[in-house]
Amino acid sequence: MFATTLIAVTMQPPQNPGPPYPPSFGQTPRPNWFRRATPAGRVAVILGSVTLSLLLLCCTGTAIVGALTGEPEPTKTGTAAEQPQQPILAAPGEPTEEAPAQEESPIAAPSSAPATAPSSAAAVPVVQVTTVTEQATIRYGERTVKDSSLAEGKRVVRTKGVNGVRTLTYEVTTTDGVRTNKKLVKSAVTKQPVTQVVAVGTKKPQSSKCDPNYSGCVPIASDVDCAGGSGNGPAYVSGPIRVIGDDIYDLDRDGDGIACD
Repeated sequence: MFATTLIAVTMQPPQNPGPPYPPSFGQTPRPNWFRRATPAGRVAVILGSVTLSLLLLCCTGTAIVGALTGEPEPTKTGTAAEQPQQPILAAPGEPTEEAPAQEESPIAAPSSAPATAPSSAAAVPVVQVTTVTEQATIRYGERTVKDSSLAEGKRVVRTKGVNGVRTLTYEVTTTDGVRTNKKLVKSAVTKQPVTQVVAVGTKKPQSSKCDPNYSGCVPIASDVDCAGGSGNGPAYVSGPIRVIGDDIYDLDRDGDGIACD
């Protein structure tokens, strides 16, 4: 608003201008409008002129700089094949022909296999420690007992033997998948074995004068009684005698398998 006021003051015509012709000889010339203006008016005129000059200079300089720095638009050159083709509209009722699509041949990009740089650091071995459990068999023992009721040398199993089990715990070390160490860290019996008991006969073979129905030597006679009893013989035998067959002489009166007891 201040600049507009200055321009308006600057552009005002001089007040009471003198005659357009020079004064006649002998007359004192009148001072011009700038000299007749008050000091404040003169200052306003000077400031308005300076401001107007600066505005004109700035506008002109901006236009000149824009003209110098502006880039010209690129001109379109080339053959008709390079220009974009406008679609051809067919007349009503006429069949349209579609141009065959041009297939672009794929261009194989050159592939370069990445070169593997040799590893400068040596490979670190992979060491693993695992725990392995195994089972071992404990063979059962055997114990023999004498049995006089069996023929001499005859063997009979009284108690059947059963194998035991021992559990073994190992610490296995592998390096790069290869076993390099195996250490036993624990051994425990998880099943006790059962001892087998075998009876061995000690009975002597009887002579032809002894009855085979008894383990002791009972003579073969028409009748045999226990010695010291009420029987009248003719043959006698001292007990105790084991009955292993038929008690043909009726020596086992109480039927417990032992005669003359």
